[in-house]
Amino acid sequence: MITFTVSLLCLLLGYILYGAFVERVIRPSSTTAMPCYTKQDGVDYLPMPAWRVFLIQFLNIAGTGPIFGAIMGILFGPAAYLWIVLGCIFAGAVHDYLCGMICIRQGGVSLPEIIGNELGDGMRLVMRIGALVLLVLVGAVFVTTPAALLDEMVPDNGWFFSKSFWLILIFLYFILATLLPIDKLIGRIYPVFGLALLLMAVGICWGIYTKDGWMPELTDAPFVTHHPKGLPIFPMLCITIACGAISGFHGTQSPLMARCLTSERLGRPVFYGAMITEGVVALIWAAAAVKFASTLPGEAGATAYEKLAAMGNPSIVVNNISTGWMGTIGAVLAILGVVAAPITSGDTAFRSARLITADFLHISQRSIAKRLMLCLPLFAITTALFFIDFNALWRYFAWTNQTLACIMLWAAAVWLRRGRKLYLIALLPALFMTVVCTSYILIAPEGFGLPLSVGLYSGVAMMVVLALLFCKFIFKQPK
Repeated sequence: MITFTVSLLCLLLGYILYGAFVERVIRPSSTTAMPCYTKQDGVDYLPMPAWRVFLIQFLNIAGTGPIFGAIMGILFGPAAYLWIVLGCIFAGAVHDYLCGMICIRQGGVSLPEIIGNELGDGMRLVMRIGALVLLVLVGAVFVTTPAALLDEMVPDNGWFFSKSFWLILIFLYFILATLLPIDKLIGRIYPVFGLALLLMAVGICWGIYTKDGWMPELTDAPFVTHHPKGLPIFPMLCITIACGAISGFHGTQSPLMARCLTSERLGRPVFYGAMITEGVVALIWAAAAVKFASTLPGEAGATAYEKLAAMGNPSIVVNNISTGWMGTIGAVLAILGVVAAPITSGDTAFRSARLITADFLHISQRSIAKRLMLCLPLFAITTALFFIDFNALWRYFAWTNQTLACIMLWAAAVWLRRGRKLYLIALLPALFMTVVCTSYILIAPEGFGLPLSVGLYSGVAMMVVLALLFCKFIFKQPK
């Protein structure tokens, strides 16, 4: 309980102290020409109130990531607390804030264009493809997870209210939300669902402090894996908990809200603040999952981690905790929060994919026919992904997710250096994430399946190579 409480306080202090430090590095101005005014089109570029933009940004980036990822990540032990806190403050929130602010200062461009402007046209092409792949994976993941949860919560009645029924219904909503102007559907219902997700987190947090059960502390061998399958903490934990610490998907979402923000000075509460809030949600669910599991019956000598793993799909864990700790209210909040959150991230994933495609094809989005033309291929590919095993789909999504975040951090470091700003705030997390992403794909079963030592040495070698290239870039810059 002490570790959990201290972690919550650290996230709050991270926003107050380090968030303010990062803001001073960027030096936001109240006189900057904002894209919501200079490119206002009534569809994607239009001014919105700051509180509404914050709740939309929070719901966009939250999804099931900080909930499902945290539930799976706590299986590694108390190291999950450290990764959520440190990753969120020094990597994830910095990533989201820099992405949003660079987007504003480059006129509201999408993530691939931001990276291409800093790292060259070759990387621009790679990111256009990579971002679209990630967003399609997000769309598929964030259709299947809420459909599975609804199928678990709603009594079976034949085909109606089956998983297939929910898949079709959610996907139809995705199509509608992707095509309509952002203020018609997203701008109106997202704040409501965002508040529901926050209320549910508060209720679960209350249960952590009032319900019986065991929780891990940092004194409980934090750097020794507790995973029932013996998976190594590094780099597996950093990929498993993505959205609760750092996520490349957020880089595709920050430009959506950067196009609606009315002042640069709102960037810190909207972008940095939403990421810290997501970290709080992830921390709450990680602690709640292991505490709830510790009270369940199991085989003699079974640990809380083994009991949690035996519960199966994270959607079952969410449903059991919500209803077990909060009864009927918990069930309602689970539907509004955990079901609505991934749905509302999925539709903005498709919206981002449409805008990224429109940016590099230079197709105006004022006409709904042109918006539909760009969306149809994306929807067709996503439909095919519904038939892939969820666990495999999640791992591919998570690695692609973190790789895009890593590349965005490198681009941000270049942008900061060119602007004579403190580039270390982006460079240091970029170096760390380089090791994470390189080593994971080399050792993971869905990657090359190499020994852990080979993956770690290769990750460090890749980090050194990119660090040397960055130093070469620095020396070429005029003094």
